[in-house]
Amino acid sequence: MGKIHGIENLIRYLDTVDYPLTEQQINEFLMAKTIPHSKPYGDLLVFERSHMEWWVALQRKTENTS
Repeated sequence: MGKIHGIENLIRYLDTVDYPLTEQQINEFLMAKTIPHSKPYGDLLVFERSHMEWWVALQRKTENTS
């Protein structure tokens, strides 16, 4: 399991899996508490790669059914 530290690195990761999002979109998901993440200390955001793979698959499935 890999970890992705910070929004900038998450944006890069999402680009590699062909699910591009902007920083604003990610912040909206964070505010709505609909994107898996942890905040171990301070303002550091950590995203588990396996959780993000699951989340992206779920988002794609949801988009295809709407």
